[in-house]
Amino acid sequence: MKDETAKLTGLLYEVGLLKRYKRTGWLVAGVRDPESIADHSFRTAVIASVIATLEGGSPERAAFMSLFHDSQETRITDIPYLAKRYLKAASNEEVTAEQMRGIPSPVADVIIGAVGEYEEKVSLEARCARDADKLECLIQAVEYREQGHQNVQPWIDSSLAALQTASAKRLADEALRTGSLEWLGHVINGAPGL
Repeated sequence: MKDETAKLTGLLYEVGLLKRYKRTGWLVAGVRDPESIADHSFRTAVIASVIATLEGGSPERAAFMSLFHDSQETRITDIPYLAKRYLKAASNEEVTAEQMRGIPSPVADVIIGAVGEYEEKVSLEARCARDADKLECLIQAVEYREQGHQNVQPWIDSSLAALQTASAKRLADEALRTGSLEWLGHVINGAPGL
């Protein structure tokens, strides 16, 4: 039990690396200080819960998968899309299995199951989580573009093309139609007492 607790605590520290590791694709686009992998995973989980709810799935399951969809990057880092043509990284399922070695089986099983389900793309929740990953990238690209980074259109285009669910497509269309701070004007102008 003590060894399992030590390994589980080690996993918690390992996952903390995602707060320090940057999303490397944005460096290619000229973003000097891009979001962290943890930043991306958090908003992806929120988006996944929204899409799953709209699509009639389990928001909890979709959000859970999204929290772990890039957790393997503690070990393999965020390999830019261009580099993937030349590198053969272990599959996310293999990396997750290694990460879970020695972890208490109830914890290991639920994380391995979530990663496997996400990678298999069969369940509605997995499709919603995958759409959330792409929609989060699109929204982040819009935000970077508004900050003056003009080289982000390929990320917008590829993310938009990858969306599968009707809800994600509607949200993407709206994100592209509006600005990232338009919601603030609605709050300020519509909130009594401000």
